[in-house]
Amino acid sequence: MTERKPPGVPFESWVDQQIREAQRRGEFDRLPGAGEPLPAALEAPYDELWWIRRKMAREGLAVLPPALALRKEAEDTLAAAYAAPSERIVRKLLTDVNVKIRDMMFRPPPGPPLGMKPYDVEDVVRLWRERRAAADDSEVQ
Repeated sequence: MTERKPPGVPFESWVDQQIREAQRRGEFDRLPGAGEPLPAALEAPYDELWWIRRKMAREGLAVLPPALALRKEAEDTLAAAYAAPSERIVRKLLTDVNVKIRDMMFRPPPGPPLGMKPYDVEDVVRLWRERRAAADDSEVQ
């Protein structure tokens, strides 16, 4: 439908004609979602950002306030530290996330308060060693 509406032809008639011609050519056959029920979102109140939310869900993206994103990153980093293969990696992971936590602590929060303090690297390394020793002992038995 790249052609322009001819002068003197009512807009509605011209659009109807374009649709009928496209149907005859089969351009509406086998479209995605054909024959499926409409999404339940039609019953919800109108949301101007519906398309952004749907795109983000399709792409697996999430937007959290910076403090909550850092809290999630810190929890994931701690889990990764406990699973790390070496003490050097544990220290590197915790040092990197502690820098971010300290930066967030000394700035006014853009969202909800962080409510965290930097990890005690020595304490986590001690726990990592204990877990590692326990895992090694269970593998030997």
